[in-house]
Amino acid sequence: MKFENFKILATASQVPTRVVDNDELSTMMDTSDDWIVQRTGIRRRHIAVDETTSSLCTSVAKQLLEKTGLKPSEIDLIIVATMSPDYLTPSVSAMVQGNLGADHAVAMDIDAACSGFVYGLNMVKQLLIAETPKNAILIGGEMLSKLIDWQDRSTAVLFGDGAGGVLLKNTPKAEGAFISENLKTLGKLGRYLTAGKTGAPTPFMEKKDEFSPFFQMNGRRVYRFAVNNVPESINQALAEASLTTDDIDHFVLHQANSRIVEKIAETLGVSMDKFPINIDEYGNTAAASEPILLDQLVTNGTIKRGDVVLLSGFGGGLTVGTMILKY
Repeated sequence: MKFENFKILATASQVPTRVVDNDELSTMMDTSDDWIVQRTGIRRRHIAVDETTSSLCTSVAKQLLEKTGLKPSEIDLIIVATMSPDYLTPSVSAMVQGNLGADHAVAMDIDAACSGFVYGLNMVKQLLIAETPKNAILIGGEMLSKLIDWQDRSTAVLFGDGAGGVLLKNTPKAEGAFISENLKTLGKLGRYLTAGKTGAPTPFMEKKDEFSPFFQMNGRRVYRFAVNNVPESINQALAEASLTTDDIDHFVLHQANSRIVEKIAETLGVSMDKFPINIDEYGNTAAASEPILLDQLVTNGTIKRGDVVLLSGFGGGLTVGTMILKY
């Protein structure tokens, strides 16, 4: 028997304990709670103090093992989707593997920014095709607070830190969760959202560009990209599966901005009741946003076994990724 699909065994999430609300930000920059809420839907975010991307991801991985009863030695694959690693090397996934003692697991990071978790699901799906049962941990983890210019209200109010993930196992295709997907990269638009510029000028460079690791974003272009390309990606994934929006129980979208999610729902002609939102509490956590929301919905019983869930991420790259699965 060939195992060529997957089942989600457990979900988990972890956020820093320090909470920064909009009123606190208003003491640091020219902004207010009303201004931020009206434009983004964000009221507060969790910001790392002692935590790191790897520590948040390690906590998620340990929770997943505890929930499933699996031992570290039973994990075959660890993938972390992140645009804010502790280091360029070692990877966050390698650090998680070492922290767990999951010596048998192959570990790697991927960076597709806010689409990273969906891209990671696709990668796990491909890598878990095997003749034997295997277990994989996929985590979206970010510490975006270190990429923010805390004097720039256009970006500082948007982002937060956190991690969320799933533990998956491969299954016979008939038992699997995967239904369909749609992944797109629009690299020509990548300049509209950048962060984390690395390295310093060398003495051999004739032109030394100004070095800045902070977020730079053309908000209008990114908004236009999201409200046009995400519904298109969702419709293409639905068409591939011969499904309609009525067949989807929950739309778990990247939590970039509540206005973007509302516009996507309106374009699709779907009630916002099917689009859960938690950006008010966590802000935009990039690759972590979907798995954090997914874990909340599973934990509170909103998502139940057998529900059809559509996940869609969108952001830096620019990228968009949609996956439909049965939980």
